[in-house]
Amino acid sequence: MLAIRPVFYVSDGTGITAETIGHSLLTQFTDTHFVSERYPFVDTVERAQEIAARVRAVGEQHGARPIVINSCVNSDVCAAVCESGALVLDVFAPFIDPLERELGQMRQRHMGRAHAIVDFDAYHRRINAMNFALTHDDGQSLDYDESDVILVAVSRAGKTPTCVYLALHYGIRAANYPLVDEDLDHDRLPPRLRAHRHKVFGLTIDPQRLNQIRQERRPNSRYANIETCRREVAAAEAMFRAERIPTLSTTHTSIEEIASKILTTFNIRREMF
Repeated sequence: MLAIRPVFYVSDGTGITAETIGHSLLTQFTDTHFVSERYPFVDTVERAQEIAARVRAVGEQHGARPIVINSCVNSDVCAAVCESGALVLDVFAPFIDPLERELGQMRQRHMGRAHAIVDFDAYHRRINAMNFALTHDDGQSLDYDESDVILVAVSRAGKTPTCVYLALHYGIRAANYPLVDEDLDHDRLPPRLRAHRHKVFGLTIDPQRLNQIRQERRPNSRYANIETCRREVAAAEAMFRAERIPTLSTTHTSIEEIASKILTTFNIRREMF
């Protein structure tokens, strides 16, 4: 049995920053089972005191000192969180002093700026990219002139979630095209994609994994049959090789890793939102 340690992500904003950094840190410790709770928008001392009481109670319940990953900027709120008796890790603390010295200026304690609408133009680009991804999902729209990337793969290989991730986090106009039987009868890109070949990125997947995913969607169908999966994947991979399309297997690859590989392949430099 792994030791259990309660973890709390506390923020005066969305909590995304605290949870992202905290999760990255805690994955380095594999001999402990972390049970977590997230508390966003903790922007008053009173709310911080409520959270501190909850932290203490959970610590007593598990018989272990809790860990708090804190991204609140108000010093009074932070002090109230520290009254929990937990190990409180301030995600900003290691960086603020060196930055203040280097930049010759003091920090301004603005709450929630990391995920607020600070740059309206950038925000609208991201929303427009999301709309583009949705309208160009699974070949619904075949107008690819304004696309940055076109993901091509057999059904259920991870095209849609990757397009949505690219749009939401990078403002990338990502379309996706599903390879169907008539496309897989040839080892060339479908005609409607050839003019945009320089934007095409292929996704592939292990047939066994594809079989599992499709069985969840359409159990015991021809669509989910293992032989169908093997045939489609083999034909898609042959097409990608013949056309020299950059390709990545999604079998054991996270959406974040897929997106990073796509951005690197096409030398797309966008700041993450």
